Amino acid sequence: MPSQNPQDSINLPICDLLPEIAAWLHDHDELVLEAPPGAGKTTLVPLSLLDSDWLGDKKILMLEPRRLAARGAAQRMADLLGEPLGERVGYRVRLESKVSKHTRIEVITEGILGRILQDDPALEDVGLLIFDEFHERSLDADVGLALALESRALFSDLREAPLKILVMSATLDGGRIAGLLNTEGVLRSEGRQYPVDIHYTGSLRDPRPIAERMAENLLQIWTQHSGSVLAFLPGQGEILRCESLLREKLYQDSSEVQILIYPLYGNLSLDQQRLAVQPPAPGQRKLVLATTLAESSLTIEGVSVVVDSGLQRQSVFDPNTAMSRLQTKPISKASATQRAGRAGRLEAGHCYRLWNETEQLGLAEFSEPEILQADLAPMALQLLRWGVADPTLLSWLDAPPAAHYQQALDLLARLGAVSAEHKLNKHGEAMADVPVHPRLANMLLRAQQWDADLPGSLYLACELAALLSERDFLLGHGADIELRLMALRGQYRISQAQRGVLDRLKKQTRQFLQLMNAPKIQPENISELPIAALLGLAYPDRIAKCGKARGDYQLANGRRVVLDEADNLAGTEWLLVAELGGQQGRNRDRIYRAAALNPSEFQQRLQALVAEKMFCDWDDSRERFVAEQRCMVGELLLSSKALPAIPEADKSQALTALIRRRGLSVLPLDESEELRARVAVMRALEGSEHWPDWSDTALLDTLEDWLGPYLGPVNSLSALQKLPIHDYLKNRLEWSQQQHLDSELPLRITVPSGSSVRIDYRQNPPVLAVKLQEMFGCEQSPQLAGGRLPLMIHLLSPARRPLQITQDLAGFWRGSYEQVKKEMKGRYPKHPWPDDPLEAIPTARTKKNQY
Repeated sequence: MPSQNPQDSINLPICDLLPEIAAWLHDHDELVLEAPPGAGKTTLVPLSLLDSDWLGDKKILMLEPRRLAARGAAQRMADLLGEPLGERVGYRVRLESKVSKHTRIEVITEGILGRILQDDPALEDVGLLIFDEFHERSLDADVGLALALESRALFSDLREAPLKILVMSATLDGGRIAGLLNTEGVLRSEGRQYPVDIHYTGSLRDPRPIAERMAENLLQIWTQHSGSVLAFLPGQGEILRCESLLREKLYQDSSEVQILIYPLYGNLSLDQQRLAVQPPAPGQRKLVLATTLAESSLTIEGVSVVVDSGLQRQSVFDPNTAMSRLQTKPISKASATQRAGRAGRLEAGHCYRLWNETEQLGLAEFSEPEILQADLAPMALQLLRWGVADPTLLSWLDAPPAAHYQQALDLLARLGAVSAEHKLNKHGEAMADVPVHPRLANMLLRAQQWDADLPGSLYLACELAALLSERDFLLGHGADIELRLMALRGQYRISQAQRGVLDRLKKQTRQFLQLMNAPKIQPENISELPIAALLGLAYPDRIAKCGKARGDYQLANGRRVVLDEADNLAGTEWLLVAELGGQQGRNRDRIYRAAALNPSEFQQRLQALVAEKMFCDWDDSRERFVAEQRCMVGELLLSSKALPAIPEADKSQALTALIRRRGLSVLPLDESEELRARVAVMRALEGSEHWPDWSDTALLDTLEDWLGPYLGPVNSLSALQKLPIHDYLKNRLEWSQQQHLDSELPLRITVPSGSSVRIDYRQNPPVLAVKLQEMFGCEQSPQLAGGRLPLMIHLLSPARRPLQITQDLAGFWRGSYEQVKKEMKGRYPKHPWPDDPLEAIPTARTKKNQY
């Protein structure tokens, strides 16, 4: 008979804290537990609480961030109890479970909690909810905690005792979590970590590829130590490159100790991941090349040396494009601590960091939570199913960004899942029951409807859902999804290393077929079915049309993307893009998986995606107004035909938009400049209530009022530039205003010589430019508007160059005139320069022609 307290025979750091944990949870409903890696919290804490009187016959649910970790934790606890999996300890992950009616501790991946809550909102058969490795701040964990807190608040009257919540982590801002849980309960296990010597070598700014730098360091470090080594790299590509560089060299130089090199990343099969986690056999050494998968939630046996690149790859969602972009970023200080801790589990160890101490000081304290940078469509569907349209009504450690959440709602609406009021309809509720991304759920459900008329549609959709639920296993084989389907059906040759992933995909396909109650059909009987049409149900915004260049494509959402010009699909007019993304530094996202799309599908199965739109706008390339009836798929043009009759309102709207875009310079304003200037002067003299504002800004703001009625005949830029703008503006003045304007601010004024001289109202104050000799005898500067507006006089030479600028003629004649006369008399002897200009006869002529 196994011990009821397995921890009694185990000496791990967490054992010292177990009585305190039990005592706190006996008296309280919330607790935050911080314990370093290897302390034993994941297995011993749930087992120690199994016989608590407050738990009674209820279950413990423990959330793990990864499938391998969930299975591993459940197996370890079952082993400690001396029982097979599925008895008192079981697990549930997506599309797989090992539980029974006897199960009391259920280890689940974080996304499973949302589905459990949908079926049992009160969690009536659960006594304790444990969030393990919460510091990873996955989206599912944050959503699960928010819904669990809401469940307690809403359904407390349905429970005999409150649901208890325990949040566990190795590195965590415990104070923030405690604040969210409204508790003072924060317990810390100091652990018994063996010392780890930290070595700084290199720089994060080193321009060389990280795979090469890592291989170079590993070759040196491998000979300096005797234990197994765990190396952290950003992603699968760097791992495979580093493995290739290392394998031949290490195997060649190692004659006494057999060296095992294991990659560890999410796209591997679970069996391949287990090989990396298991301890090496006696006499062997192990080198594990891992992503963040090995950072905290997995225990890799036998490791005493860690080599850390200091980098991680994150998928960052852009709500403007509805796409995710891979970014390689420095890790946080908390992650660096986690990684280093892997070297001190069983003995003193070493951690080599491929950066320097100055860069270490500049690292962020914690990694950015996934909720701030993820695609929120799955979360939005889950919250709507729960009955929450506004996420701000829930309690969050970090609230989801409003722009990301709105984009998620927009996608759900496009997939036909929600009503105008953002409430789930019948189809949306069905989507929420399918454990995949809402895009794929929509594809599976619609394919189920198609299956009656197009047998095999659902089978094909299940295959596609399995393929697209996992990372691509045929990287480097082109983008065509049909190749992946052929591999799945055994019709395309793959490497031995890919067979594990393929087995998992086949299993997932069978699980989807069972979930959707798909009729049996042979895969070879569906080879002619429209792959792209089915994918269009999941990715309507990613229909793509080829541009001028072979690999240049535009998506239905307006985004431009690129396909390798050597790809077999490059140049295909229409594609359905299932996967795309990019890395930091790339100008455009790259197409990774796609299918050729027959445009005839827009008249058949994808007809719902086609919208007829009347296009009335200015065509900059032709400098003409264009009016067409267009068939569009998002931003992509399918076909168009000219409209025989153009609505006046649409034309006016398009032309006013053109003028606002290019500015008033596109209009023939020269003739109206003087009128506008005179009106501006009157507005300044008599007030804005009497005279309009005809400034550039005001005219642009009111184009529809003063110009719109005259745009009907305009079809080209030349016609626009012939409009009589002066007349349009003048006609907006009442007759009395026009008369008053001409009286107060005449266009011309008669000067003493008898000449009629035009006034320039565009200057402030208005300018009278006149030859000096024409003003002889005039002592009083001319004034307009009943003396309210003195003119600025520009006295000109016979060559019409300014000699003096003044508003005080009397002062000029008695002062500066003498100097001007001396300078000009010799230069212009034919013109009069009298000693007494006030007594001289004003003239526009020379001396010879005066009389």
